[in-house]
Amino acid sequence: MFSTAEREAIIALIKREVVPAIGCTEPVAVSLCVARATELLGTLPEKMDVYLSPNILKNAMGVGIPGTGMIGLPIAIALGAIVGRSEYGLEVLKDADAKSVEQGKEYIAQKRISIDVKEGITEKLYIEVVATAADHRVKAVIAGGHTNFVLLQRDDEVLLDCQGDGSASDEQEDVALTLRKVYDFAMTAPLQEIEFILESKRLNKAAAESAFTADFGHSLGKTLRGGRELQVLGDSIFTRILSYTASACDARMGGAMVPVMSNSGSGNQGITATLPVVVYGEECGATEEQMIRALTLSHLTVIYIKQSLGRLSALCGCVVAASGSSCGITYLMGGGYDEVAMAVKNMIANLTGMICDGAKPSCALKLASGVSTAVLSAMMAMEHRCVSRLEGIIDEDVDRSIHNLTTIGRDGMNETDSLILDIMTGKC
Repeated sequence: MFSTAEREAIIALIKREVVPAIGCTEPVAVSLCVARATELLGTLPEKMDVYLSPNILKNAMGVGIPGTGMIGLPIAIALGAIVGRSEYGLEVLKDADAKSVEQGKEYIAQKRISIDVKEGITEKLYIEVVATAADHRVKAVIAGGHTNFVLLQRDDEVLLDCQGDGSASDEQEDVALTLRKVYDFAMTAPLQEIEFILESKRLNKAAAESAFTADFGHSLGKTLRGGRELQVLGDSIFTRILSYTASACDARMGGAMVPVMSNSGSGNQGITATLPVVVYGEECGATEEQMIRALTLSHLTVIYIKQSLGRLSALCGCVVAASGSSCGITYLMGGGYDEVAMAVKNMIANLTGMICDGAKPSCALKLASGVSTAVLSAMMAMEHRCVSRLEGIIDEDVDRSIHNLTTIGRDGMNETDSLILDIMTGKC
């Protein structure tokens, strides 16, 4: 069904998009850019000017930075310069400790950091760092992907320039996918070639369990395991799906120094694509093969939808990620392609329009909403109950339904995106 070359390309795509990350990927990507600039400079910058796209700024304003007990970009920038190592990718801050945090606070107090919106760009994921020390000046730019450097320059020497016409290309677009192709790949790929996806289960489950006995963010995951909550909601597979997913988000958004497996540049998307499938599979006695194929189906569905939506948008990423987990759960319930397609349509009919108002602790609430809809959509699909083409943006063809969703999120909600940032930055 798949040629060797096509199968290898899809596996490479998954490995590129499903990677470990510590902390929210937007401020961490800024730390990564700062770290690379500092490495090129060869010394701690005396001054750093950081220019960001509005979407990066929006997602970095209110989220905890791992291991610091602090929120927002200044400490992420300072630590990127002090202890960041670009070779770590999205785990760039994993060497941060109490000493470096104190150094970071001092660096901020010295007013060495300037942060501003980059004007005149259309790229939604854009980070530019200009670092200076003595007589040297370094410029580093990430665009199009959280680890995708497109410009590196030291003084007058250009070390890397992939900017082209100024609009960074998305690395995902080298493999054309459809939902049918996603499903067929997940069901037929040789098991030994995709078993690496189990690492997402290990990392994200450990992240969730780390927050059950601690207080991160709003502690939604832990709250859902409380006596009063279990009395209201019951102790069921459904509540355990909610609590595990929310708990991992609590830890990540609250600044816990724990890695999660991300998807398409987002840790919350990786959490949402993983944990509902894992919890359902474990509760229902899924075999290892079934777990591998369900997780592959979930993660690759997310990657597919993000191909046309883009890395960042005004549409909450949990809509996309929960659609992936709904597919994985549907498969574990015994569904085939038809049921998986129904589940996706049910998801789109329900959650389209959920806005992204930045990365923050309350994202756990949105993830809980997304995965509860994922379970409902899967259950409806298994009863062959599906939102029809006569309703809203749903089309007969599931891929057209997906593109209707992504067109709204990518193009139709641009004004919403701008208004959200205005509201966020206008608060006292």
